[in-house]
Amino acid sequence: MPVASSPFPASTPDWAPGLTRLYGDHHLWLLGWLRRKLGCTHQAADLAQDTFLRLIHAQLRGAANAAELHEPRAFLATVANRLVANHFRRLSLEQAWAEALATLPEASWPSPEQQAIARQALHHIDAALSTLSQRARQAFLLSQFDGLTYGQIAVELSVTERSVKRYMAQAFEACILATE
Repeated sequence: MPVASSPFPASTPDWAPGLTRLYGDHHLWLLGWLRRKLGCTHQAADLAQDTFLRLIHAQLRGAANAAELHEPRAFLATVANRLVANHFRRLSLEQAWAEALATLPEASWPSPEQQAIARQALHHIDAALSTLSQRARQAFLLSQFDGLTYGQIAVELSVTERSVKRYMAQAFEACILATE
């Protein structure tokens, strides 16, 4: 029976020793830092691993070099802080979804599979909206959740109606691309 090939390169990348050293020197510190921020050992462990995964991805893209970091803890804390913010944003979305679902009669609840698909779509849309400018995001939310017209949004944001149309086009495009 043939042996499956390894997904890893046959030779170790030249940046691997620096990353290994960074992990060994700072993983426990990062884990403690995240544990204090999150109050949960398991979530802290997940986000610590995600932080180093981000660094591996950056190394693979050539965007970072662990061996050349002058302030490794500051760098790790910055990456981890972004992951913590994403974590809390996801929790907030999950809470909003649960609250919206609770307003429906139980008989009309979507199936667990449909709920999972909806939650995943929400997360994709949230991620897409987070890439937009603050004004584009605001315009989209004012339109879709507050029901404001483009003219009302223009007044609210102190911009032209044409700008609102541009913001909305950007937001819709981002949402469509996120859900494809």
